[in-house]
Amino acid sequence: MSRTLLVVPTGPDDGLTSACLGLLRALDQRGVRVGYVKPFAQPGHARGVDHSPDLVRALTSLRPPDPLPTSEMHEHLGSGGIDLALEDALMRWQPVRDAYDVVVVEGLKPDPTQSWTSRLNEAMANALDAEVILIGTYRSSEPAKPADEYASEDEDERAIHEAFEQIAEDLAIARTAYTRGEHARVIGCMITRMPGSSAATLDDLSAVLRRHGIQLISAVPSHLELAAPRVRDLVNELQPRVLSEGDLSRPIKDVAVFAQAVPGGLWALSEGRLIVVPGDRHEVIMAACLAALNGTRLAGLLLSVGVEPDPRVWALTKAAAKTGLPILATSAATYETAMRVRDIDVSLTVEDLERAEAVMAHGAHAVDGTVLETVLAAPVGQRLSPAAFRYRLTELARTIDARIVLPEGTEPRTVRAAAICAERGIARPVLLGEPDAVHAVARSLGVHLPASVEVIDPTAAAERYVAALVELRKSKGWSAEIARERLSDPIYVGTMMLAQGEVAGLVAGAEHTTANTVRPALQILGTRRGAKLVSSVFFMCLPDEVLVYGDCAINPQPTAEELADIAIQSATSATAFGIEPRVALISFSTGGSGGGRDVAKVVEATRLVRERAPELAVDGPLQYDAATSTSVGRSKRPGSAVAGKATVFVFPDLDSGNTTYKAVQRSADVISIGPMLQGLAKPVNDLSRGASVDDIVYTIALTAVQSSIT
Repeated sequence: MSRTLLVVPTGPDDGLTSACLGLLRALDQRGVRVGYVKPFAQPGHARGVDHSPDLVRALTSLRPPDPLPTSEMHEHLGSGGIDLALEDALMRWQPVRDAYDVVVVEGLKPDPTQSWTSRLNEAMANALDAEVILIGTYRSSEPAKPADEYASEDEDERAIHEAFEQIAEDLAIARTAYTRGEHARVIGCMITRMPGSSAATLDDLSAVLRRHGIQLISAVPSHLELAAPRVRDLVNELQPRVLSEGDLSRPIKDVAVFAQAVPGGLWALSEGRLIVVPGDRHEVIMAACLAALNGTRLAGLLLSVGVEPDPRVWALTKAAAKTGLPILATSAATYETAMRVRDIDVSLTVEDLERAEAVMAHGAHAVDGTVLETVLAAPVGQRLSPAAFRYRLTELARTIDARIVLPEGTEPRTVRAAAICAERGIARPVLLGEPDAVHAVARSLGVHLPASVEVIDPTAAAERYVAALVELRKSKGWSAEIARERLSDPIYVGTMMLAQGEVAGLVAGAEHTTANTVRPALQILGTRRGAKLVSSVFFMCLPDEVLVYGDCAINPQPTAEELADIAIQSATSATAFGIEPRVALISFSTGGSGGGRDVAKVVEATRLVRERAPELAVDGPLQYDAATSTSVGRSKRPGSAVAGKATVFVFPDLDSGNTTYKAVQRSADVISIGPMLQGLAKPVNDLSRGASVDDIVYTIALTAVQSSIT
């Protein structure tokens, strides 16, 4: 079973890409077949490009897909909300998940100017059914030390411990966004910029995190040289004039404005320091060149205010330039230049693979292999998220390319849905309605109907189905006159098209009652071989997973035998759409805690299901909380394979089923797809009269998929 690890930072500068690279290398070193995806580009990137996938391609043999650009992300958010973006993420993730044992998914850094970044991380965790690794960064409350005095191991122990407590609190707060009820997604954390890697320091950090219920996976020690920008980055960012290129790979560990006279400012001439000074400070230029000739590896010399050295002084720098000292010039002011250098984006890029490789190795070395192997060895329950369900549904529908008839061809929501399905390749819709009226509705909505949307006048088409309908209903005494009268209803016309094999399925109900939609199907199509009755299910798209509810639309008072049939049909439907069926037969009683005729019916139905489908995980009677809550299920029904983790809920009657589905849908703001009818010879599906355009689109997709398995 493939696992997905979503890596999410708690702050904007937590070293997200570096942490992902280290995790990839650590997993690879342990023989794990690991893949990588970054579904969405980081908005507001200083260079306008997200280099993470490029780095992974350059440093490994992996070939991850490109992330969705921020501009397209904004289009998704503007037109279809976050769901369209999640479908895009699933499209990038699914092939990688299918090919590897573990997939590392790089999330987004929080961005105060793009409030959707954090919401998208949370939504991705659900959509990809991912386990989450949080990234935190050590931030000392002590004043920063000059680079040449940097020695984090010597920081005061009390200050370090206080910083650890703050990290743990921040992570605990961040974890709440990925915890719903009893389902906690966060499996551990990675801490960056640690003030050392001694056993005592790591033990203290681990202990603090454990008190907050968080597992430490890695603690990456601060490494100033790896975190420093290169002179090449300065050139890319500030675009100075290059007077002498030298070694552009030198790290800039610190920046110094040489304001004092020589020798007062000689302290600044040290390893890794970039000297910023006006171009007419010839004595400083000469001092820097002498330092380079004496073996001091300065990061570089940046001359400001648009003044270049006197040619005679410049001639004296030639020998220093041969040591690799970069000499650059800019027209900007000295202090402004120094501040811009300090603000250079230090993100890893493919232009500096040597540094990126070192960062990857440094991060991998910090991973606690024992903890990582323990985390990966822990069993994980697979959940099908709503976004994954919708993605799977539409992708399956695209491959089937079914022709679906929509008898309510002039209903505005149906017209919109038909256009969307055609544009996205979900189905080939057939709208029944007088053509001029259908196109007038489309124009009034500002909807363009693609050429693949067929429009058929049901009045003109009806006559050709009269003889066939009379033949189908001859045992009931239907005459041609009766057939013509029935065919004046577009739903009968659409059902005859389905019976004749001209279309693969039918969707209606936006303007008609369930009875008006289902009656023609029962009269003309009948039930599927082996089916004892027609029933229905709703696919309930809860925040974390998709559940199946049946029967909530068709059978008012099913018998025990009919209830067993509904349970088996519902389990079959769940399996067909990628949901592992664990069937709970719902009652006001759990096990033998209650009695009476209603409970006895559920007990008998459960027995019949076990007899007819022994391979199914089924239990009943179960109260709803015993079916959904792990703790309640464990208490009320210990040892049950279903209690606390049911995915298919079978209600004892229409009263309880319809009430429950509507209560959950409205109170929890849950999308419900359906009802999908089960047991008919060919797929006909009924819409709620309050259905949204999206509801209709997904019901069309559902019908298309159903047509391939009915």
